Amino acid sequence: MGDFVDDKTRQTPTVLEARGITKTYQMGEVLVSAIRGMDVSFHQGELSVLLGPSGSGKSTLLNILGGLDSPTTGKVLYRGKDLRMDDERALTEYRRHHVGFVFQFYNLIPSLTARENVALVTDIVDHPMSPKEALDLVGLGHRLDHFPSQLSGGEQQRVAIARAVAKKPDILLCDEPTGALDFQTGKLVLDVLDRVNRELGTTTAIITHNAAIAKMADCVISIADGSIASVVRNTVRAKPEEISW
Repeated sequence: MGDFVDDKTRQTPTVLEARGITKTYQMGEVLVSAIRGMDVSFHQGELSVLLGPSGSGKSTLLNILGGLDSPTTGKVLYRGKDLRMDDERALTEYRRHHVGFVFQFYNLIPSLTARENVALVTDIVDHPMSPKEALDLVGLGHRLDHFPSQLSGGEQQRVAIARAVAKKPDILLCDEPTGALDFQTGKLVLDVLDRVNRELGTTTAIITHNAAIAKMADCVISIADGSIASVVRNTVRAKPEEISW
């Protein structure tokens, strides 16, 4: 995967961390453990890749970190504050103001333009970018008034990224953001995520099953069977165009 070293030191302040979290689902008479006692940290301004096969618990972890789900046991800390202590209104504020989400499927509203899709977020937070500024950041300033049906899959995903970052979140959580895209288009989307992280300093976590993407990360978190298998750091962080898939 490249030149890695053990993650034994913290280079920057911790923004988000999970401590001893588990997640168990009841399926009929059977208890299914999706997460089995995970400890993981995300540091200010870093780009982390969560690497593992389908069914390993990556998406469940992301949903818990983003406040979309809660752990069965354990705790999630945002800047040292235990999210378990928050009521639903406080969790909504956490998701609204501090976390941006990018999913495999773009979830754009077909009847709204790119500008209007981004404005859905900028209208509900205090100090957002303008929709044009956010779309310029992802290279789509010339497509402001196009509808999703007039955009390619990669362009739609870049609109989704613009929507996520327009509220200037502390944390950007991305679940298989290139999963529905071809190789070349996927690289363009990764380049946008890399640029957002480098230029805005947004703490970024990208879920993927593609080991090549790990080369663009500061920190690589490998997940297997609901547990953290390893946490390692890249000594040299590659740019997306330098990655051979």
